[in-house]
Amino acid sequence: MKTSTQVFTALFFFFLGMSNLAAKDISTLTGQVTDEKGESLPFANIALFEAGSEKLLTGTVSDENGKFLIETSKTGQFQLVISSIGFETFRSEPFEIRASIKKDFGSIKVVEEASNLSEVTVRATRPEITIEADKTTVNVEGTVMAEGNTALDVIARSPGIYVDQDNNINLNGRPGVTVMINDRQTYMSSNDLANFLRSMPAENIKSIEIINSPTSRFDAEGAAGIVNIKLKKNNIDGVFGNVSVGGMYNGLLSPNTGVSLNVKKGKWTNTASLNYNQFNFQNELNIDRNFQIDEGVSSFQQDSPITMYNESLFFQGGSDYEINDKHSVGGSIQASKRKEENIGKSLTEISNPGTDDLWFIRSDNDTRVNNNRIFGNLHYVGLLDTLGTRLSADVDFTRMVQDSEALLTNSNWVNDNENQATGDFIRTLNDMDYSIFTAKVDFVKPFGKGRVLETGLKGSWVNSDNNLDLSRADGEGPFIPDPNSNRFIYEENVLAAYASYKSNISEKVSFNAGLRAEHSDITGTSVTLDQVNKQRYLDLFPSVFVQQKISKEYQINYSANRRITRPNYRLLNPFVFYIDPLTTEQGNPNLRPQYAHNFEMNHVLKGAYQFTMGYSVTTDVFQQIFTQDEESRTTTTFTDNLDRAQNWNFRAMIPVEIRPWWNTSNMLQVTRSQWKSMIGDDLLDVAQTNVTMRTQHTFTLPLGLKAELMGMYVGPAQYGQAVIKGFGWVDLGFTKPLMKEKLTLTVNGTDLFRS
Repeated sequence: MKTSTQVFTALFFFFLGMSNLAAKDISTLTGQVTDEKGESLPFANIALFEAGSEKLLTGTVSDENGKFLIETSKTGQFQLVISSIGFETFRSEPFEIRASIKKDFGSIKVVEEASNLSEVTVRATRPEITIEADKTTVNVEGTVMAEGNTALDVIARSPGIYVDQDNNINLNGRPGVTVMINDRQTYMSSNDLANFLRSMPAENIKSIEIINSPTSRFDAEGAAGIVNIKLKKNNIDGVFGNVSVGGMYNGLLSPNTGVSLNVKKGKWTNTASLNYNQFNFQNELNIDRNFQIDEGVSSFQQDSPITMYNESLFFQGGSDYEINDKHSVGGSIQASKRKEENIGKSLTEISNPGTDDLWFIRSDNDTRVNNNRIFGNLHYVGLLDTLGTRLSADVDFTRMVQDSEALLTNSNWVNDNENQATGDFIRTLNDMDYSIFTAKVDFVKPFGKGRVLETGLKGSWVNSDNNLDLSRADGEGPFIPDPNSNRFIYEENVLAAYASYKSNISEKVSFNAGLRAEHSDITGTSVTLDQVNKQRYLDLFPSVFVQQKISKEYQINYSANRRITRPNYRLLNPFVFYIDPLTTEQGNPNLRPQYAHNFEMNHVLKGAYQFTMGYSVTTDVFQQIFTQDEESRTTTTFTDNLDRAQNWNFRAMIPVEIRPWWNTSNMLQVTRSQWKSMIGDDLLDVAQTNVTMRTQHTFTLPLGLKAELMGMYVGPAQYGQAVIKGFGWVDLGFTKPLMKEKLTLTVNGTDLFRS
């Protein structure tokens, strides 16, 4: 461990020392693009032309805060041109560039386009989906569907994403997605992450970045890619506040309300928001299982109506201070308190070969959860020279404490003899204490002419303590402690260093190549079983990205990388979790990380139409395995490593403007997946093609009314041994500003046809 730390430190200071290699005679142009309200405008095209001609010299794209930086070694008279979809083109007055000057344009306001239709003014809006070379951005802020929904709702409706029944987030038909918030990894199991995202209101989200091929700057965790949630920031001077009240009905009423305050004065920027949210819903899970036994096929049909009551309080605050125009420091905090109750009632019908008898099992499962989470961050950002050399540092701490109590009531009978049913009770008490500490430093060094070096170090330390107390009772008898009670402690330490370099090979071809090294030290301790499992490994994760500009309106992006998914604490815990009398879930302490090699070719036409072809091969792939005990007819599920999985996918994203007031965003994705591995003495060799379609329509109507209609269909899919039927849904929402846009009324309908 000490050796790894020394190597990473030496590597960082080696690259830091290269900052003295500054380019000469380079002039820099900086500024920030905003709309008429003063809000930052990201992803605007910034171009530098020779004054009085159409000769393009260089250009860039504004970042998420609307800021831009252009470098040039040319001298003479020039003009700055800014364009963005839905806004009028901005052209600056001609200006002169002499050798090595610094020119700051300050805040540049661009005006929205407007057209007149039968005395009704219709204004274009910022596109819901923005396609860039290295990511796809879903702009959540200001959309109808952001009102009254949760972060998980918005993610599940994003292109290429599917959230399965176990709360795993899949991207392009593949599991193993890392979810980040403001570029910071969440480090949670799928269930804990889903519950946390349900407590986060979508109104707090600015955008969602979908990164299929992350560069070495990002953590290597996440075989399928990264979903990065960007929260709102305040960039406008003054004091602004917002109050929201809403509700949702999905068989059950779910009210929500929130208040936010933003203060920007001088060098200080302060934000705070508090949201109360209920997420109550009813659902039904239908599972068919078929197992081959000596006498034939044993069949299980299970119907499970589920009712969930989820109540959460979410606070978010932050403060930033600009020391001067080049250096700033700040901090942020998030805190959430959540209560949850899940009521599940399942009826299972079992038929066995060789008999006409039908066995029935009824299970009632009542689970209550209390969860408290707090997150804190301190950060520093410094610009070290006029070329844009930047040094940033972050320190994060997260702690989550959760306690839950579950009561499982079981009864079983044969044929129609329910009055003769026998049963038992199982009670589980689960306490969890989870903490994460991370620290990182990043260094960016531009050398001019599109050449940029990035390097950095990061360390993360994760500790999880799970204590589960299990007891049983027969009939009316007292609860007796069960020997399967378990305490499991999980520790994960990861040290990382990376370096990447991007440059222009020619006027039309550029590349970004990088290498990331991560040293993992993982210990899983079952206190009850007196069992300790250690894993320690050093991995290298190369990445390469090439952009080829065929013409002004057509470019091709090529990418390749290696990624990892480490098993989380729940997957490694050897304890047996009871789901119902016939189903148990068990962790696997010998589970190895899975590694993915990803390749992608992305065609972008006119900066809007995207056609992507991808291939990935994953080794030691995680897969939920189902095994059955022939005597008891019980099914045990656990996650194991399969030998190999392959994935081919094609994705088309096509925006269409049907009318100036009617815009659509459409996606078609076709995925072919294949799993091949030995499971015991049996060979698993399955493959299936899956189709996903998504269409979203935005209508800008008279009297300030705005409507959004979204439909999505996910075709049948197979994940190893499990087959999932196809499903789809339709959402519709309306929003209407009132009182000179000081009040907004929003009505949303989710899954209108209860599909």
